[in-house]
Order: sequence, then structure tokens, then C-alpha cells
Amino acid sequence: MASIVVEGLSRRFGEFTAVDSISFDVSEGEIFGFLGPNGAGKTTTINMLCTLLRPTAGRAWVNGFDVASEPAKVRQSIGLIFQDPSLDEQLTGLENLRFHAMLYGVAAKAFVSRAQEMLAIVDLADKARALVRTYSGGMKRRLEIARGLLHHPKVLFLDEPTLGLDPQTRRHIWDYLHKLRQEEGVTLFMTSHYIDEAENCDRIAIIDHGRLVAADTPEKLKGLVGGDVVTVRTSDNRLAAEMLRRAHGVEARSGPEETLIVEAEAGETFIPRMMASLTAGDGRVEVASVSLRRPTLEDVFIKLTGRAIREEEADSKDRMRMRGRMWRRRR
Repeated sequence: MASIVVEGLSRRFGEFTAVDSISFDVSEGEIFGFLGPNGAGKTTTINMLCTLLRPTAGRAWVNGFDVASEPAKVRQSIGLIFQDPSLDEQLTGLENLRFHAMLYGVAAKAFVSRAQEMLAIVDLADKARALVRTYSGGMKRRLEIARGLLHHPKVLFLDEPTLGLDPQTRRHIWDYLHKLRQEEGVTLFMTSHYIDEAENCDRIAIIDHGRLVAADTPEKLKGLVGGDVVTVRTSDNRLAAEMLRRAHGVEARSGPEETLIVEAEAGETFIPRMMASLTAGDGRVEVASVSLRRPTLEDVFIKLTGRAIREEEADSKDRMRMRGRMWRRRR
């Protein structure tokens, strides 16, 4: 059974299209990820699914509820971890949870045991009565996760859940998320532009410029690359690419740091043949370095979009218009 169903969902801000007619579904208990650079449409999509933005076109259902016509039922059935911090740092961790419980109608008797349970799962039981302003960044994120699950939601949305955290803390956050998925049976829908985080997902949807370009398991997506990845740096990459095209019928593409990337079956046997082609004869080029590896999700993204995932600034028009609308709705 699907926890989330999306059909032709779009969102425009004036003439700017942030999300462009995307369709997908998410199964119960699945970890589903949106992978793409900042400004690709990830946050806009998650805001529509959480009823914080109305779709311009298309439909979506979360836990069987229509996001446009049944927003209250959707909100009651989900948890949401925002990209930006949303805790009250002048309150203790427990007080933040109590305030959330009041908003969601969690009974006082039920709150005590549930709060203790969630704080224990995220290893914050001993910090429950400490002011949040004394927490580290990772502790704050863990408290937000505990808060998001306090009212027993069926789906937990996480918008860039580890943004700005150091690699070790990011790994710990994912340890907690896997533990919560196992113990709570909750569906996790997360957005990220961190490649290594996407490997935690059961399935991944790659989104770029508001369009869904692929959706599958990490391994099947990596299979789209079509072989090993050979990276070579030469004295003349343009000439080298032409030589490889003529000699081996392969299309080399530009990689980071002035390199060429070639996809090749049995890369270990291709490299000697490639070297012979590039360094023989009068038209040879100088080869500075060569490396071989298995494809990654970064390679998949480059193949499908023609560019690498970068930690670039989100589209200012998207963010400013979205924040303006959110501010007006809260007034």
C-alpha cells in the first residue's frame, strides 16, 4: 500500500516553475529520498505534500488524504522536520515536546510515557530538562526528530535533515533514523543533496530544475551509468576526447577539476588500450593521471542532468516567493 501518491504535481510562482508535473509513489515503511541540488524543487515538493503550499496543478494524497481538500487530516497524520531550525531555544527539550503535544492533542497522561520513550530513542533522556540553547547542533536535530514522531505520525518528512552537520554527526543521525523506522514502522520521506545520505534510501527520485528525471533503487540507478568509471587528466582534454571517440567509439564527458570521464565495461582492461591510443603517434597527448572506480549516484546525476550536484544557493525567486506566501498565511 502506498503512503504517498503524487500525480502530475506542479507549483509555479508567477512565471517561475519550481516543480514541473512530477509523479511518483512511496510505499508504507519505505525510506524514500529526493536527491538533487539546492533549488531543484525538493523543498517546494515537500511543502506541498505537507499542505504548507497549495499545488498549482496535479494532485497528491498522503496516508489516503488529499493534500488540497483534506489538509487537516494530512497534518494530523504526518511529522515534519524543517530544513531550518524550529525549536524554541529558551525552553527545555521536554518543554518543546510538551508544546508540540498540546498542538497535536496528545493527552497529558500519554505524553509523559511517549516523551520519555522518544527521548530515550534519540539519546537525550539525560538532557530533557536542559535549555535547548545549550544543545549542540546534532542534539537539536535529534530533538526535532523526537518531536516530529511524538504524536505517532505514519509519515515523517525530513527536509535536509543533516544540513550543516559534520560527517560524524550526520552518520549518527542516520543511525537514529534507521532505528526509528524499525521500531516505529514509520515511512520516511527525505530530501538531500548529500550523495552519501541517499545511499540510506530504499528508493531515490532524482529531481533537477523541478522535473523528475529518474526514480529507482540506488543500485539500479547506478546501473544506468553502464560500466566502470574511468577518470583521466590530460594535457589536452578536447583532443583526448576526440581520440577516444575515434579509436574506441566512447563518448568522454567533462569531469571535475579539468578531468575527462569515460564509462567502460571492464575498466581494468580498457585503461591499457586507452593509454596506448592517447600516447602513441605524433598527435599524442600527455596523460597526467588515471583512476578507476565503480559508479556512484554522483555519476548517475551527471549522466542524467549533465552536471554535478553542487552545494549551490537555492533559487532566490523560489525561496523569496515561498517565504513571502508562508508569512502571509501565518498572519
